Amino acid sequence: MTTLVRRAVALCALAASSVALAACGATEPGQTPRPAPSAPSATASGAAPDRAPTLAPGPVGLTPVFEHGPRAAGRTIALTFDADMTADQGPRAAAGERFDNPGLIATLRKLDVPATVFMTGRWAEEYPDAARSIGEDPRFEIANHSYSHYAYTDDCYGLPSVSEDRMRADVERAYAAFEKAGVPDAMPYFRFPGGCYDEAALKALRATGVTAVQWDVVSGDAFATDAGAVARQVLDGARPGSVVVMHCTRSAAPVTEEAVRTIVPALRKQGYRFVKVSELIGAANGRR
Repeated sequence: MTTLVRRAVALCALAASSVALAACGATEPGQTPRPAPSAPSATASGAAPDRAPTLAPGPVGLTPVFEHGPRAAGRTIALTFDADMTADQGPRAAAGERFDNPGLIATLRKLDVPATVFMTGRWAEEYPDAARSIGEDPRFEIANHSYSHYAYTDDCYGLPSVSEDRMRADVERAYAAFEKAGVPDAMPYFRFPGGCYDEAALKALRATGVTAVQWDVVSGDAFATDAGAVARQVLDGARPGSVVVMHCTRSAAPVTEEAVRTIVPALRKQGYRFVKVSELIGAANGRR
């Protein structure tokens, strides 16, 4: 058996976002987390629905990792948006800093673009109405991005880390936050903060039944000020089956909405069809 090597696939711009958005976040003492969904068969409120496709476990039952869909199954592409907020950013939000991006969501709706939003539990707590609205919209699906953006390895671009024995609880706490916000059918997909994981993290999450979702196109939108440069990076990197990572956090990614208004028509002109991550995973499993 080949031992998995630690992977840290986030590029510099995304890493900078991860560092800036990091803060405390594991389950608080005395708090009982909601059980994680046992994908794909979980049916409890807020858990993964039966219809959600997942990948088969990896070697010795490790959490499977998905990076992109089939290259030869048509010109499909998934835009994904990380909605990051950390446990200590409440005072900044109260002072007026915006960690949401309603304009971006409105633009995706206006352009009729399906998308997958990887949300931290803390974001759902701060913006429950927005979380519920996104989750109820059939264009979108909500997936798990941890509770408070702690890294799942010890050396992830300076992010504070959650210990191995708390990783499952951190995922569970995020699902509990989605349920409390009224998000229906949160998906059995998990994105590692900073994109960093190793074999220990994959072992720690295998009981949750999630599929870890990475990406193959980095938009570079984190802290970017040039929407055109972000759009060009996505357009240059896009391939059939690609998963694009962007952000739904206005203070950390202020030009994302503007970039999307360029990206979407340009890719459609090239014959691309926008899909959610679940469709790409279904295609990888031979499901349509």
